[in-house]
Amino acid sequence: MENLMENDQMAAEKLSFDRFREEVLRDFQLACESREASLMGRKEVLTGKAKFGIFGDGKEIAQIAAAKFFRPGDYRAGYYRDQTFVFASKLATLEQFFAQLYANPDVNEDPFSGGRQMNSHFATANVDANGQWLPLTQQKNITSDMAPTASQMPRALGLAYTSKVFRKVDRLKAFPELSNNGNEVCFCTIGDSATSEGHFWETINAAGVMQVPLAIFIWDDGYGISVPKKYQTTKGSISEALKGFQQKEGTNGIDIYRLKGWDYAGMVELMEPAIQKIRDTHIPAVFHIDEMTQPQGHSTSGSHERYKTPERLEWEREYDCIRKFKEWILENELSSEEELSDIELKAKEYVRDCKNRAWNTYQQPIKNQVARLVELSESVMAQLPVQADAIRVPVRKLQAEKEPTRRDVIHALHQVISLAGNHDSTFWLQDYYKELKTLNAALYNTHLYNEGPKSALHVPVISAQYSEEAPLLNGYEILNRFFDQLFTANPKVLAFGEDVGYIGDVNQGFAGLQAKHGEFRISDTGIRELTIMGQGLGAAFRGLRPIAEIQYLDYLLYGLQPLSDDVATTHYRTSGKQSCPLIVRTRGHRLEGIWHSGSPMGMIINALRGMYVCVPRNMVQAVGMYNTLLQANDPAIMVECLNGYRLKEKLPDDLLGFTVPLGIPEIVRKGTDITIVSYGSTLRIVQEAAEWLSKHQVDCEVMDVQTLLPFDTSHAILDSLKKTNRILFVDEDVPGGATAYMYNKVMEEQGGYRWLDVAPRTLTAKPHRAAYASDGDYFSKPNLEDIIDIIQQMMAE
Repeated sequence: MENLMENDQMAAEKLSFDRFREEVLRDFQLACESREASLMGRKEVLTGKAKFGIFGDGKEIAQIAAAKFFRPGDYRAGYYRDQTFVFASKLATLEQFFAQLYANPDVNEDPFSGGRQMNSHFATANVDANGQWLPLTQQKNITSDMAPTASQMPRALGLAYTSKVFRKVDRLKAFPELSNNGNEVCFCTIGDSATSEGHFWETINAAGVMQVPLAIFIWDDGYGISVPKKYQTTKGSISEALKGFQQKEGTNGIDIYRLKGWDYAGMVELMEPAIQKIRDTHIPAVFHIDEMTQPQGHSTSGSHERYKTPERLEWEREYDCIRKFKEWILENELSSEEELSDIELKAKEYVRDCKNRAWNTYQQPIKNQVARLVELSESVMAQLPVQADAIRVPVRKLQAEKEPTRRDVIHALHQVISLAGNHDSTFWLQDYYKELKTLNAALYNTHLYNEGPKSALHVPVISAQYSEEAPLLNGYEILNRFFDQLFTANPKVLAFGEDVGYIGDVNQGFAGLQAKHGEFRISDTGIRELTIMGQGLGAAFRGLRPIAEIQYLDYLLYGLQPLSDDVATTHYRTSGKQSCPLIVRTRGHRLEGIWHSGSPMGMIINALRGMYVCVPRNMVQAVGMYNTLLQANDPAIMVECLNGYRLKEKLPDDLLGFTVPLGIPEIVRKGTDITIVSYGSTLRIVQEAAEWLSKHQVDCEVMDVQTLLPFDTSHAILDSLKKTNRILFVDEDVPGGATAYMYNKVMEEQGGYRWLDVAPRTLTAKPHRAAYASDGDYFSKPNLEDIIDIIQQMMAE
């Protein structure tokens, strides 16, 4: 009996050893494949097949170790050197990696971005084709990568914060497809030199305060491009510099671990319990992975031999993580030199095959276009013998291209059509040109916003209804009642920002609501606009409906980078596979002084293409816009009027029931002599001027644009201009700001110049910030007298 038990135990041990050995050898194979992908990828750039390359060589073993603990439901907010992590997580194939390197615009080949992003910028879908949320707990999730260094940090905080919200808010237990009781960890990766960015430090501080399940992996290869870390980081070590953040009993903070990037066994052994601790306790952690290498340097744009000493280069060769991994395998007798050499050889062959298939797949549609162009051109040349020799030149040049691009095809086609002239024989050429223009527009110019059922522009319009006894309330009271009803009806809605929670925001829109709905649904934050935007981004990506507050519009600059580079581009850069329906709530326009009267609308509309920009004139309008946005998947910024919170408005009967359409101006005063276009706080001054002018025989039509993005999709302003033949654009942005944008839209895009009797005008604030106090406001921004004077001048022309 004892012999049988010993035999069973030996068999079990052998099985366990065999499985361990197989796993190690699979990891070695994957590391070799990923390294070979980096080496071949660099060659593809240097030979001209790809435009630019940045790779993860030297990081393979650490990323394989970390990926072992990346589970379904988890999130990655990453770095553009994470190819091995993504391969190990089975979220990308080598063919897809090369397809993205070649910028293949077919989403079936590059499912991460449809050719819109550089290589190693990965993503997984969070919504289906109809904009419905996918079961995110059943898949490993990657938020679309970005190149700006440390830009993944605010988003990572938000992804981890959302796990805490799901764990703490009982009403959210009803959505198990979005979270498993908050057990998800966000894996955030970053290069060591990028920890010099303010994004990193703000995120570390916020994570330590909030206690969220964030695992930050710092890949430390000693350099930021050519600059060694002694010039990047205090003490030359990020883990040393972070020691004050170390979590201790009775305090908040983070856990800090330091590992060697070539130590496979040590990393796996430490990471397993460390990440489980993050998952269980929501105490964030930093994994400083030191002694990494960068065998090919920073990118294909230069050689690292220019700035690394011979001694450093020799150390990097000796401590290459794959070389050290191979030594460890041999020392522990897990394989033989011959077997490992065979794995290396097969990896090279496999990667080469994947690369070739990806290239051929990328080239074939273009070659088909070339063939079609040649066929059509030969037909035209046969009918136009006089022009045939000239037409043959661009055609032969295109045929001579060994690796043609879509640009080459369009360029040649345009030349052929121009040379052939306006002749009946060119009909099919011109038709093909239109076809390719349409095709390329679909490949490269779509999905800036949602285009399907979850588009904010497809939300049905429902007008507000008022009973005869509807009370007049202050604007902030209407918002307060709306938010109370909203949070009662929709458990997915969150709100957070500076002073939003306990005191109910500085203008009392949330007064008393934290006590009613809970501190994890309506919450205060530190003074950290950048990561407030990150909180909103992460929550929106995970299927919640966050309202993230920037207290004053002047402070939007602190949070602009994640909005511009991340939120506004998410839907576009994933070719529609990811949505981020964040609502940024802020307030601005006229008040007092340089820092509390901001109206930088030109900056906003140009930096935030991909978000909607709502500029309601009052709080009832704002409520209707909130209702519209909350039915859609598009991100937006809501700029409430600072001086409108205490203006009286009638209370609609059903605050949750009505919607305001985006992009549809409203005529707030009908007239026949001149069209005045404005929005927000300035609109009230415009209306006052219109009343004065009406007593002096000038009949003004006043139009509230309501939203700057989108802008007048119905061409209602043009219709007004056709009637009045005069137009004035007024706002309190700087000259050349939002009024110039509106002028361009109406005059150029809508063709409004054809209906003018006098030159159109813009009236703006002065080019400087608004001076302090009532006189400062009066002389810095458009006032009643300015508007009256300019309209009288226009009427006299």
